[in-house]
Amino acid sequence: MSRRLARNEYTVGWVCALPVELAAAQEMLDEEHANLKHEPGDNDENLYVLGSIGGHNVAIVYLPAGRIGNNPAAAVVMQMRATFKGIRFSLIVGIGGGAPSTEVDIRLGDVVVS
Repeated sequence: MSRRLARNEYTVGWVCALPVELAAAQEMLDEEHANLKHEPGDNDENLYVLGSIGGHNVAIVYLPAGRIGNNPAAAVVMQMRATFKGIRFSLIVGIGGGAPSTEVDIRLGDVVVS
């Protein structure tokens, strides 16, 4: 049976834009945790996958179907930060199409950190 942790025990937030990115994120988990119990007054509409990687408790969230871009991402992250007050850092991880140029040759499959 999977563990159920308190919301404040999650310290890493991971945002995925696409379902395929969520599937890859789930495969990275060392352990998957039980879903959250709904609390009175909880206005968070996000669906989370909870687990741990290397001893870090991670809350993974993905954008609603068909809603990609800065505004939907900001809304998802705002709700996640309100639910998981222990988050110390967040990652937005996803698939990029690349931006090759003569100065910086970024191609599909390259890892970019900013």
